[in-house]
Amino acid sequence: MTFQNALDTAFSPRMFVLYAIVLSALFIHFRGRERLKFLRQLTDHSTFMAPYNVLAYLFSAVPNRPYLDVSQFRDLAPLRDNWRMIREEAQSLYDQDRIKRSNKYDDLAFNSFFKSGWKRFYLKWYGENHASARELCPKTVALLEKIPTVKAAMFAMLPPGAKLGRHRDPFAGSLRYHLGLVTPNSDDCRIYVDGQMYSWRDGEAVMFDETFIHRAENNSEIPRIILFCDVERPLRTRAARAANRFVARTFVAAAATANEEGEKVGVLNKVFGYVYHVRGVAKRMKDTNRFVYYALKLSLVAFLIYLIFMA
Repeated sequence: MTFQNALDTAFSPRMFVLYAIVLSALFIHFRGRERLKFLRQLTDHSTFMAPYNVLAYLFSAVPNRPYLDVSQFRDLAPLRDNWRMIREEAQSLYDQDRIKRSNKYDDLAFNSFFKSGWKRFYLKWYGENHASARELCPKTVALLEKIPTVKAAMFAMLPPGAKLGRHRDPFAGSLRYHLGLVTPNSDDCRIYVDGQMYSWRDGEAVMFDETFIHRAENNSEIPRIILFCDVERPLRTRAARAANRFVARTFVAAAATANEEGEKVGVLNKVFGYVYHVRGVAKRMKDTNRFVYYALKLSLVAFLIYLIFMA
């Protein structure tokens, strides 16, 4: 290859796309005070979403910081005002053992949480309410239907002694809202977002950016039940809002899953069911020989980059 050919390759449109991906991924990695280990970040889903997420931060109409003032989101006030009614329906579901883990590999977004005992009952997911939710908690569903900025909602339970490890969510087009329903009302049950602690309280709400690294733990003897919502991130321009809604209803909605048999399962979760079996082989390899596992994983990523940008 001549110098001119090398120069042409280095400044080709495909290479500019690669540069944008690399720079975006580095921004995500160093954003905030806490970060994942480099090898984990390299293959984390947030790295693949990095170019989109950087644009979401750029056009964000709210500050890019771990916690946000929930009072600025006035359309969410009815949730807090009606928290006792919401708690009644959540408690009824819990008593019936309907807040539960999935029995299948069909919950890509939260599958890794189930091993710690975390459980959920979906109310809606990016465009559609669940039929089981309309039947079993109609008042909460009716309330949510009046708040179009709430794109996804569920009841989430964290049992005594459970811990959710450090992670960041992949999609910056939303923000995370938690409303305490049944909590220990103690600092023993808490979440850390970018190293900053918040402990849940009955009837109190918190808003945070889930693309910062966060973790949670319940060191009390009382199960914690919250209303857990994905809220559309406010963006400054009409074009940015339209693009964000397109991504949400086209791609994030594809991660829909079911509470009960017969409810809709999105295409991403259908694929996940097959991929998980391959992933199981990889996890066993990781337990046996971490060096070989990471070497193969990085080689695969490098090969895909070569095919996309260099071949």
